[in-house]
Amino acid sequence: MSSPLPPDQPRPLAPRRVLLLGATGTIGRAVARRLLVRGHEAVCVLRHGAAAAGLPEGALLRHCDIGHADSLAQDGFRGERFDAVISCVASRTGAPADAWAIDYGANSKALGAASAAGVDHFVLLSAICVQKPRLAFQHAKLAFEAELIASGMAYSIVRPTAFFKSLSGQIERVRAGKPFLLFGDGTATACKPISDDDLACFIVECLEDEGRRNRILPIGGPGPAITPRAQGEALFALLGRAPRFRHAPVWMMDAIVFVMECAARLMPSLAAKAEFARIGRYYATESMLVLDPATGRYDADATPSAGADLLFDHYARVLGGEAQTQRGAHSVF
Repeated sequence: MSSPLPPDQPRPLAPRRVLLLGATGTIGRAVARRLLVRGHEAVCVLRHGAAAAGLPEGALLRHCDIGHADSLAQDGFRGERFDAVISCVASRTGAPADAWAIDYGANSKALGAASAAGVDHFVLLSAICVQKPRLAFQHAKLAFEAELIASGMAYSIVRPTAFFKSLSGQIERVRAGKPFLLFGDGTATACKPISDDDLACFIVECLEDEGRRNRILPIGGPGPAITPRAQGEALFALLGRAPRFRHAPVWMMDAIVFVMECAARLMPSLAAKAEFARIGRYYATESMLVLDPATGRYDADATPSAGADLLFDHYARVLGGEAQTQRGAHSVF
């Protein structure tokens, strides 16, 4: 189970009526819970056919096609008043067509519908990796960020660092006695991971904190930045075992990307797989921290922190059977 939400925080003075997009993802569900805890009304928009499992009691559910403006207006907003929209919508694969249809297209249509409905605040869950855009989904996210900023509607663009689920993919591998996989020596990149619940708190607080309006908000979790090697060492320590690592050279990722890109030129159907290879290389070589534009270097000290949940405590809960890591279609990240 995820860490409990604090029950004793004060209710906001002015509860908001919020339309929540992307409510079935792990972060979307956490946002729905936090909205209700804070006294807001959460109207959760789900894709047609999506199950409502994990959404809290008290959330209102509506199904619509988020890729069509008419469906969003008729089945989502329904001509009703909303104070804010929170979008946790993200493409499931990162493939170019998916990214432009969802990260940009669905959010753009939601912005248009929100504007027509008189909404005055749009909170967007983006990603910190758009600081150095090299991938289709990053460009799609940036295109919508720019559209949102230019729209005239008040905005809060939240750019989180790595999620716990993204850094939990090797737990079962290590528990099974296999070595922890590293690119290079495992110290070239770092992140300040943030839990779903802590990120949800930060997102919902954007509704209540005027200082977070009309701002781009990078955010990480508490504690120092953590390298992949430190993640592996922590897992072995929790299991009471000596660390064992397998090192893969970065040039191997470069070779895979090159081969896939060449193959995609001959067979366009392989374009998505080539993009997946680029995604893998990106996350193997780039830190998820604030990028200093003056130096071109990532800066852990400049990366804001929020919340109280720690990644290694999450590892301990997963190993102890007290928590699960749902990675799903985003396991590539």
